[in-house]
Parts: sequence; C-alpha cells; structure tokens
Amino acid sequence: MHGSRRVFAPPPHHHALLWVRLRHKTCMLNGWQVQRGSRHQEDLADLLQKACEHLRVCPQGYTCCTSAMEETLSNLSRREFEGLVREAGRSIQASLNAQYRSFDTYFLELLNGSERWLEETFVKALGTVYGPNAGVFRDLYSDLRRYYRGAALNLEEALDEFWTRLLERLLKASNPAAASLISDDFLECASKQTETLRPFGEAPRELKGRLVRVFITARTFVQGLNMAGEVVRKVSQVPLTPECNRAIMKLVYCPHCRGLSSVKPCANYCKNVMKGCLANQADLDTEWQNLVDTMLQVASSFGTEPSMDIILHSIPVRISEAVLHMQENMELYTSKVFQACGDRGEDGTQSSVPEEPKKKESTVTPLEYKPSSTAAVRLEVQVSDVSSKLKEMQLYWIQLPSALCNSKAASGSSSDDKCWNGMAKARYLPEIMGDGLANQINNPEVDIDITKPDRTIRQQIMQLKIMSNRLKNALEGNDVDFQDTSDDISGSGSGMCSEQHCGQGKPPVFGPKQGQAKLDAYGPENKKVKGSGRQIQPCVSLILLLLISLLLRR
Repeated sequence: MHGSRRVFAPPPHHHALLWVRLRHKTCMLNGWQVQRGSRHQEDLADLLQKACEHLRVCPQGYTCCTSAMEETLSNLSRREFEGLVREAGRSIQASLNAQYRSFDTYFLELLNGSERWLEETFVKALGTVYGPNAGVFRDLYSDLRRYYRGAALNLEEALDEFWTRLLERLLKASNPAAASLISDDFLECASKQTETLRPFGEAPRELKGRLVRVFITARTFVQGLNMAGEVVRKVSQVPLTPECNRAIMKLVYCPHCRGLSSVKPCANYCKNVMKGCLANQADLDTEWQNLVDTMLQVASSFGTEPSMDIILHSIPVRISEAVLHMQENMELYTSKVFQACGDRGEDGTQSSVPEEPKKKESTVTPLEYKPSSTAAVRLEVQVSDVSSKLKEMQLYWIQLPSALCNSKAASGSSSDDKCWNGMAKARYLPEIMGDGLANQINNPEVDIDITKPDRTIRQQIMQLKIMSNRLKNALEGNDVDFQDTSDDISGSGSGMCSEQHCGQGKPPVFGPKQGQAKLDAYGPENKKVKGSGRQIQPCVSLILLLLISLLLRR
C-alpha cells in the first residue's frame, strides 16, 4: 500500500478479479477511509463491476463509467453548460442594468434640477403671474417625466396644451375684472390663433424643437438598454439540443470515463463544440452590432450643441422669454384676437382697443442660464462611460464560444498533443468552424440541421431590428409608436436584473468547478504511481465526482 504499484486497465472479463483486488485493499475516498468488507466498498463495487459496458456517447474501450453513470454525467454537463450560458448572459444584463441606472439617474437629476430652478426663480421673475399658475408649470414637468418613462403620450401635443393653458391664464390675468366674462368659445378661438398671432413669440417653437429631440432620444435610448437586456435574458434561456448535449458530455466528462480527468480539452476542439452549440446565438451578431452602433450614435448626440443638459435647464429661460414677450405685446395681441374672435366671445362685437396699441411695460424679469464647467464635464463622462460599456459587449455573441473555452478547461495551445481531442489524449486536427448556423454544416463535433433555426432566437433578431429602426428615427427627431412601457422602463422590467441576480462580469468557467475536491487521475499510460494510500484511482476519482455532484444537488 505504501510502495509503488502499477495501474492497469483490466479487460471486460476481469471484472471479478479487479473487484477481488480492490476488496482486499484500503481505499481513501476524499479523506474517508473505507475498510475491507464495508458497505461503502460494496456500493463502490456495484459501480465498478459494470465497467466497460457499452456507452452511447463516450469512446468505447477502457472506461470507468457505466451507462447509468454516463447518463448522470450527461445531465450534469447539460446543467453546467446551460448555467454558464445564463451566467454569461447575466453579466451582460448587469452591465446594461448599470448603464440604465446611471443614465436614468443623470437624466432625471437634470429634469428635476430644471424644475427646482423654475420654482425658485419664477416667484421673483414672473411676480404675481407665477403663484396662481404654478400648477400649469408642474403639470408640464409631470408630462415630461411620464413621456420619458414610456407613457403613451404625444409630446408635441402635451407642449401645445401647456402653451394653450398658459395663454388662457395670462389672458384672464391681463384683465381680472373681466376674467369671468371671457367665454370658453372665445378662449378656444384665441388658442386657434396662436400659430398666426404668435402671442409668445418664437420661444414655444424653439423649445419644442429642442425638447422633442432630447426626450425622444433619451426615452428611446433607455428603452434600447431595457430591450437589449430582455433579448439577452431570453436567448440565454434557450435549452440545449440533444446533439449539443452529447457534444458537451463528450468534451467535458468523457475524459473522466477514460481515466484522464486531469487532461484538458484541446482548444480548437472546445471551440468547435461551442460554435456548434451556440450557432443560433451567433446569428444575433449582425443585428446586435447594428443596435449597439445606433445606440452609440444616440449617446453621442446627447453632447451635440446645444447639449442635453443645456436644453433641459433652458426650459425656464424659454418660458420666461415667452411670458415676457406676451406681456410686452399684450395690447397688440388682444386687439388682433378680439378682431378674430369677438370681444370676449360675444358674436359680432368688435374690440374697442386703439388701432395702434402701444407696448406695455412688463412685470416679468428675463432669466439667463449659465452652464457650469462641471455640468459639461459630467455629461462628457456620462456619454464616455456608457459608450465604452456598449463597445465592450458589441461582439458578445460571437465571442461567447471562445469565452467559454478560455477558462482552465481548455488547453491554451492549438498544437498541443497532450490534450483531449474527443477520442484520446492527442492533437486535435480538424479546422475551426466559422460563426453562425450556416457555417456549421461541416462541424465535426455537433450534428446540426442548418435548415431549422431556433424560433425564439429568430424572434429576438427581429426585436433587435425593430429597436434599431426606432433609434434611427429618434436620431432624426421622429417620434415612434411605442406601447405604454412606463411600468417596465423604471428598471424593474424583465430585461433588467437586480445586482444579486446579475453576474458581476466574472469569466465563465466550464467543466468541474474549482471549489470541488481535487481529482488526481492517472491514465492507463502512467506506469507507476508513487505515494501513499491517499492517492485515488481514476475510476474512484470519477465516483467521487458523481458523489459530490449528488451532494451539491441536495
């Protein structure tokens, strides 16, 4: 027991002899000493006596596995692989979620800061005009938030409604004594004349053009982040095909059945298996890259002059300019609106105001926004951060096979002849396949029907196309027909994930986890094994692996 002993692979008809020899020895199983004649030894014998029976996946010949063990390992490899794909997907979701939270926080801080500045300055700037009409301004900001959150709201109509309500309030405030005499018909007629008479000057038109562009792009951008996370989530949950399951089992656990548990798969062999198993996922690449490219353009537009922060903070400035213009030209405006609509709405009654009304001195103080240097720097950092993160994930779908193979489970050299090639410990000769389903027609490791693409993934490819088109429309300032997504866009949507459920960007590790007991295996080509009885035979090592996996499942 304490000297050197030779390890050999007994032929099938020597099962009994193998068991007799094992029965008279003391086995060390992960620190547990199994004595002769114990129940643990009898259970072990049960497994070992079935060695070398016909296997469906692993190569025939010397084996430590029974068909039942092979099936168990096959199920284990499937769960591990699907778990690794989901883990990789969660790391992308976590990145998208972090970008969403960062941009959402920044944008709402700008909008809330604009509203606070309006409230603080309008008390003085508008004087008596502000107090009775404060609700009109609060409603404006409320509508802007709802639109950003994805509500089914037409932004241009909401802005028009704001100016209409403000006009009505100012008309009544211009002559409080006669305010009760102004009819609804007169106010409706007056609002229809705004395009012609322009009571607020050019401020409404300028503000609308800028706000619409910023809010359309901001809303579409966060919806793009949310939708991208949803695509990753759904695609990462696509189950393994039976053909892929066989290939994964052969890649990861068949070496254990051959007593080669310490031999890693050849790099190119692993890549061909992964490219075959993830062929449908790789077909997302074109539309995924288009989406990321368009989102990068949208992010860049936030800093285009006038930048997003300046536009949002200029809302109070434009409103004060509009109110100032109307107060200065109130008599001129009312004379024209009376001519068009009648005196306070009385049919056939003409205005009695002078033919050449004079400008009236305004009680409104014009505002001026002076952006700070720190505000410009913060926007630049915001755009830079989100752009760099998007670029990092741009090639995710075609890099995923290599990422899964770049762990310690795959040999680092393509010319290594001491790696597992699917049949034995030898060099892997086939060439690496291309990316995508069409390129797997000659994949030697995974049998794939390239005429039957995965339906779920094809649906997600279409979603990427739709989102890219929406983003391109947003860049041109065109609103798009969105469903009401105000419940999802807050960050709790299915595409987003909390930190405890999203990965932390750790590289996926394929094969047996490093935290499990170290398995010392010696293949048939090893002539001598030195050391004490604590060393474990390859078959016993495999059984240990099975026992550990069963314990972990509990």
